[in-house]
Amino acid sequence: MRVVQDHQNMPPFKTLGTRLKYLREQSRESLAEVSGAVEIDEDKLERIEQGIERPSEEILMLLMSHFNMQDTEAVQVWELAGYDRRLGPDLVVPEELMNGRPVVMLLAVDVRTQYTDGVDITADKAGLTMAFTQQGAQGRQPVAKVGMSIEQAEATAQALQQALLRVKYMRRKGLPSPGKPNDSKDQTH
Repeated sequence: MRVVQDHQNMPPFKTLGTRLKYLREQSRESLAEVSGAVEIDEDKLERIEQGIERPSEEILMLLMSHFNMQDTEAVQVWELAGYDRRLGPDLVVPEELMNGRPVVMLLAVDVRTQYTDGVDITADKAGLTMAFTQQGAQGRQPVAKVGMSIEQAEATAQALQQALLRVKYMRRKGLPSPGKPNDSKDQTH
Protein backbone atom coordinates (compact mmCIF):
# COMPACT_ATOMS: atom_id res chain seq x y z
CA MET A 1 0.00 0.00 0.00
CA ARG A 2 1.37 3.39 -0.97
CA VAL A 3 0.53 6.53 0.96
CA VAL A 4 0.38 9.71 -1.07
CA GLN A 5 0.45 13.02 0.77
CA ASP A 6 -1.73 15.78 -0.55
CA HIS A 7 0.62 18.75 -0.21
CA GLN A 8 -2.01 21.14 -1.51
CA ASN A 9 -4.21 20.54 1.55
CA MET A 10 -1.38 20.69 4.09
CA PRO A 11 -1.33 23.75 6.35
CA PRO A 12 1.10 26.33 4.93
CA PHE A 13 3.51 26.22 7.90
CA LYS A 14 3.16 22.54 8.87
CA THR A 15 6.92 21.86 8.98
CA LEU A 16 7.53 24.91 11.18
CA GLY A 17 4.64 23.97 13.48
CA THR A 18 5.85 20.39 13.80
CA ARG A 19 9.36 21.60 14.73
CA LEU A 20 8.04 24.02 17.38
CA LYS A 21 5.73 21.36 18.85
CA TYR A 22 8.64 18.91 19.01
CA LEU A 23 10.76 21.47 20.88
CA ARG A 24 7.92 22.13 23.34
CA GLU A 25 7.38 18.42 23.95
CA GLN A 26 11.13 17.82 24.37
CA SER A 27 11.19 20.49 27.08
CA ARG A 28 8.17 18.78 28.70
CA GLU A 29 6.11 21.95 28.65
CA SER A 30 2.39 22.32 28.05
CA LEU A 31 0.84 24.70 25.54
CA ALA A 32 -0.22 26.86 28.50
CA GLU A 33 3.33 27.05 29.88
CA VAL A 34 4.93 28.07 26.59
CA SER A 35 2.15 30.46 25.60
CA GLY A 36 2.45 32.09 29.03
CA ALA A 37 6.22 32.37 28.71
CA VAL A 38 6.01 34.21 25.38
CA GLU A 39 2.79 36.00 26.30
CA ILE A 40 0.50 34.82 23.52
CA ASP A 41 -2.89 33.17 23.58
CA GLU A 42 -2.80 29.38 24.01
CA ASP A 43 -5.11 28.91 20.99
CA LYS A 44 -2.74 31.00 18.86
CA LEU A 45 0.23 28.81 19.86
CA GLU A 46 -1.81 25.72 19.02
CA ARG A 47 -2.62 27.13 15.54
CA ILE A 48 1.10 27.89 15.07
CA GLU A 49 2.02 24.30 16.04
CA GLN A 50 -0.60 22.95 13.64
CA GLY A 51 1.00 25.00 10.87
CA ILE A 52 -2.18 26.95 10.23
CA GLU A 53 -0.79 30.28 11.38
CA ARG A 54 2.65 31.83 10.98
CA PRO A 55 4.02 33.49 14.11
CA SER A 56 5.02 37.13 13.84
CA GLU A 57 8.75 37.81 13.73
CA GLU A 58 8.62 39.00 17.36
CA ILE A 59 6.78 35.89 18.60
CA LEU A 60 9.09 33.61 16.64
CA MET A 61 12.15 35.28 18.20
CA LEU A 62 10.61 34.85 21.65
CA LEU A 63 9.99 31.16 20.93
CA MET A 64 13.57 30.71 19.67
CA SER A 65 14.85 32.35 22.84
CA HIS A 66 12.50 30.35 25.07
CA PHE A 67 13.67 27.05 23.57
CA ASN A 68 17.34 28.16 23.71
CA MET A 69 17.83 27.40 20.01
CA GLN A 70 21.36 27.30 18.73
CA ASP A 71 22.23 29.62 15.84
CA THR A 72 21.89 27.09 13.03
CA GLU A 73 18.55 25.79 14.27
CA ALA A 74 17.27 29.35 14.80
CA VAL A 75 18.09 30.22 11.18
CA GLN A 76 16.35 27.06 9.95
CA VAL A 77 13.22 27.84 11.97
CA TRP A 78 13.31 31.45 10.77
CA GLU A 79 13.39 30.27 7.17
CA LEU A 80 10.65 27.67 7.77
CA ALA A 81 8.45 30.60 8.81
CA GLY A 82 9.11 32.10 5.39
CA TYR A 83 11.04 35.10 6.60
CA ASP A 84 14.03 36.37 4.68
CA ARG A 85 17.54 36.20 6.06
CA ARG A 86 17.06 39.32 8.18
CA LEU A 87 16.61 38.67 11.89
CA GLY A 88 15.20 41.89 13.20
CA PRO A 89 16.23 45.42 12.28
CA ASP A 90 19.54 45.55 10.39
CA LEU A 91 20.62 42.05 11.45
CA VAL A 92 21.34 39.87 8.42
CA VAL A 93 22.18 36.20 8.76
CA PRO A 94 25.76 35.88 7.53
CA GLU A 95 26.45 33.78 4.45
CA GLU A 96 28.96 31.71 6.48
CA LEU A 97 26.15 30.54 8.78
CA MET A 98 24.04 29.55 5.83
CA ASN A 99 26.89 27.28 4.70
CA GLY A 100 27.02 25.53 8.06
CA ARG A 101 30.10 27.24 9.50
CA PRO A 102 29.60 28.51 13.08
CA VAL A 103 29.16 32.25 13.49
CA VAL A 104 28.09 34.24 16.55
CA MET A 105 24.63 35.66 15.96
CA LEU A 106 22.61 38.01 18.15
CA LEU A 107 18.85 37.66 18.43
CA ALA A 108 16.36 40.18 19.76
CA VAL A 109 16.41 40.47 23.52
CA ASP A 110 13.26 39.79 25.50
CA VAL A 111 13.04 42.91 27.68
CA ARG A 112 10.39 41.60 30.05
CA THR A 113 11.55 41.09 33.64
CA GLN A 114 12.18 37.45 34.44
CA TYR A 115 12.09 36.51 38.13
CA THR A 116 14.36 33.84 39.53
CA ASP A 117 15.14 32.11 42.79
CA GLY A 118 18.30 30.30 41.72
CA VAL A 119 21.40 30.65 39.60
CA ASP A 120 24.09 28.20 38.46
CA ILE A 121 27.37 29.84 37.46
CA THR A 122 30.06 28.16 35.40
CA ALA A 123 33.34 29.85 34.54
CA ASP A 124 36.48 29.17 32.56
CA LYS A 125 39.29 31.26 31.05
CA ALA A 126 37.01 32.60 28.32
CA GLY A 127 34.23 33.87 30.60
CA LEU A 128 31.27 32.77 32.61
CA THR A 129 27.71 31.68 32.12
CA MET A 130 24.88 32.29 34.57
CA ALA A 131 21.85 30.01 34.20
CA PHE A 132 18.96 31.53 36.14
CA THR A 133 16.22 29.14 37.30
CA GLN A 134 12.86 29.24 39.05
CA GLN A 135 11.33 26.47 41.15
CA GLY A 136 8.11 25.28 39.55
CA ALA A 137 5.63 22.44 39.77
CA GLN A 138 7.88 20.29 37.56
CA GLY A 139 11.10 21.12 39.42
CA ARG A 140 13.66 23.75 38.45
CA GLN A 141 12.79 25.49 35.20
CA PRO A 142 15.23 27.64 33.21
CA VAL A 143 14.36 31.34 33.17
CA ALA A 144 17.33 32.87 31.36
CA LYS A 145 20.92 32.10 30.44
CA VAL A 146 23.50 34.87 30.23
CA GLY A 147 27.11 34.56 29.11
CA MET A 148 29.83 37.19 29.38
CA SER A 149 33.56 37.75 29.33
CA ILE A 150 35.59 37.79 32.55
CA GLU A 151 35.97 41.57 32.23
CA GLN A 152 32.22 42.04 31.83
CA ALA A 153 31.56 39.69 34.76
CA GLU A 154 33.87 41.78 36.97
CA ALA A 155 32.11 44.99 35.91
CA THR A 156 28.72 43.35 36.53
CA ALA A 157 29.78 42.18 40.00
CA GLN A 158 30.95 45.71 40.83
CA ALA A 159 27.68 47.27 39.58
CA LEU A 160 25.66 44.71 41.58
CA GLN A 161 27.67 45.47 44.73
CA GLN A 162 27.10 49.22 44.29
CA ALA A 163 23.36 48.71 43.81
CA LEU A 164 23.17 46.57 46.95
CA LEU A 165 25.08 49.21 48.94
CA ARG A 166 22.65 51.91 47.76
CA VAL A 167 19.70 49.82 48.95
CA LYS A 168 21.33 49.25 52.35
CA TYR A 169 22.11 52.97 52.62
CA MET A 170 18.48 53.86 51.80
CA ARG A 171 17.26 51.52 54.56
CA ARG A 172 19.60 53.13 57.11
CA LYS A 173 18.27 56.56 56.15
CA GLY A 174 14.82 55.48 57.30
CA LEU A 175 13.17 54.66 54.02
CA PRO A 176 10.77 51.71 54.33
CA SER A 177 11.92 48.36 53.02
CA PRO A 178 10.22 47.32 49.79
CA GLY A 179 7.01 45.42 50.56
CA LYS A 180 7.05 46.15 54.31
CA PRO A 181 4.83 48.62 56.13
CA ASN A 182 6.47 51.78 57.39
CA ASP A 183 7.78 51.07 60.93
CA SER A 184 8.65 54.20 62.90
CA LYS A 185 11.44 52.54 64.94
CA ASP A 186 13.34 51.83 61.69
CA GLN A 187 13.44 55.52 60.82
CA THR A 188 16.29 57.86 61.67
CA HIS A 189 15.33 61.43 62.56
